[in-house]
Amino acid sequence: MARRNSIARILLLLVLVAGAAAWWASQRYAGFADRPIAGLEQGGSLVLAPGDSFATMLRKLHEAGAVGGHDTEWRLLARETGAAGRLQVGEYALAAGTTPRQLLERMRDGKVIARRVTIVEGWNLRELRAALAKAEPLLHASKDMDDAALMRAIGHPGVHPEGRFLPETYQYVRGDSDLDVLKRAYDAMDKALDAAWAARAPDLPLKSKDEALVLASIVEKETGIAEERDEIAGVFVRRLKIGMRLQTDPTVIYGMGTRYAGNIRKADLLADTPYNTYTRDGLPPTPISMPGKAALQAATHPAGGDALYFVAVGDGSGRHVFTRSLADHQDAVREYLRNYRAQRKAERQ
Repeated sequence: MARRNSIARILLLLVLVAGAAAWWASQRYAGFADRPIAGLEQGGSLVLAPGDSFATMLRKLHEAGAVGGHDTEWRLLARETGAAGRLQVGEYALAAGTTPRQLLERMRDGKVIARRVTIVEGWNLRELRAALAKAEPLLHASKDMDDAALMRAIGHPGVHPEGRFLPETYQYVRGDSDLDVLKRAYDAMDKALDAAWAARAPDLPLKSKDEALVLASIVEKETGIAEERDEIAGVFVRRLKIGMRLQTDPTVIYGMGTRYAGNIRKADLLADTPYNTYTRDGLPPTPISMPGKAALQAATHPAGGDALYFVAVGDGSGRHVFTRSLADHQDAVREYLRNYRAQRKAERQ
């Protein structure tokens, strides 16, 4: 009898020990899964490459500074979250405060770090390519390509690249190249231009959507004031209708290319190039910048009125004075010069 009681006590003790051990293990596991990973710093990341195993992921995690957690706990959590065998390739944020559960769920769902690059309204292709060349970790596949090769690479051989990429902010992930961004920007511009052209105002002196793109690119360079875009487009449209030259400085500057040093001289206005709208009739042969959606809208829906001229106010606001006659325009130019000189004088004092 005493022997049976002793065995019972031993069995009870073993059950209690096993229960305590199981409770301790469950508490430890729960604490591991939902407690922030120690050792991570803001800005860190982990890159999963094709073929990386779960063990490789854990090794990279520890190399990135993570401490704590046994491999067994990570594997149990991977099975619990459905991440086992389903980790997706990409770059993942290792921000301070990230828990093991959050990290594995992101890897399971492919929630990789998304970076952004912005194409600015009014940029030309040279400026766009320079900006993409600085974007990291974007792959620079177009580095040694000329413009024609670049257009072939994105699937549009023979198309002049200027003005063909819509100014917007584009996301990319590690492994993407500048060509991927340019393809998306080209498609976005194509879609925006198609929409603007399809809804265009009647009686425009434009033969095609490509001419609308050229006009929009000029409007984009002529003003940074949103509410003036359709007025400026209206001036150019009226000039085109009556056969009057556009006489717009941004086209001259574009034609000068890298020779432009911040100032236009009289000789530059007289020097004939395909883009000099002081010496040539009509629109230039290609766009001169990347116009945004607002400029596309202005070019296809110009404001009415009778103004044929505009000149900057000269007060630093960026606004313009619109006039109908050459005499009124010349008065406005003189007022601009007075305002400009007064502003420069005030700046020097």
